[in-house]
Amino acid sequence: NDEYFKRKATFEDEDGKLYEDNDERAIFFAKGVVETVKKLNWVPDIIHVHGWMASLLPIYMKHYYKDEALFSNTKIVTSVYAKSFEGNLNNELLNKIKFDGVPESAIQVLKEPNYENLIKASIQHSDAVIVASESLTSSLTKFIESSEKPFLPFFPKEDYAEHYLNFYKNQVL
Repeated sequence: NDEYFKRKATFEDEDGKLYEDNDERAIFFAKGVVETVKKLNWVPDIIHVHGWMASLLPIYMKHYYKDEALFSNTKIVTSVYAKSFEGNLNNELLNKIKFDGVPESAIQVLKEPNYENLIKASIQHSDAVIVASESLTSSLTKFIESSEKPFLPFFPKEDYAEHYLNFYKNQVL
């Protein structure tokens, strides 16, 4: 979509200000990924979410696409990284997601659409979590630990492949 994604920078303008439509871009991205998978008739075992731009995908999978037989056995894993942006996305994000039939009770955390809350919403709607940065905020770490979701703690680059594979096999699938 040229309107949303054909820009010189990905998330911020040349002055370092978040694009006003980043919320809509994230919604478009989440729905676009799922629609592409449907069109290809591909049945994923795992959808692994990376980054805040993809953080709405688990919400849409658990609500908007909940009746899609293609995804009935698909598990969602969210990788959590250290802080990605300062400030908030558009304050209408909650209403835009509600417009798609997602109940407000499922996305209350998005009343303040900042990075940490986007990640929390993603975790709430995921089946498992991977800590992908060596240090996260203490509140995000506590949220992951209290989520009752299987989670894989951080492993350095040289060690992570084996740990991820074991996590997928033993905790996710």
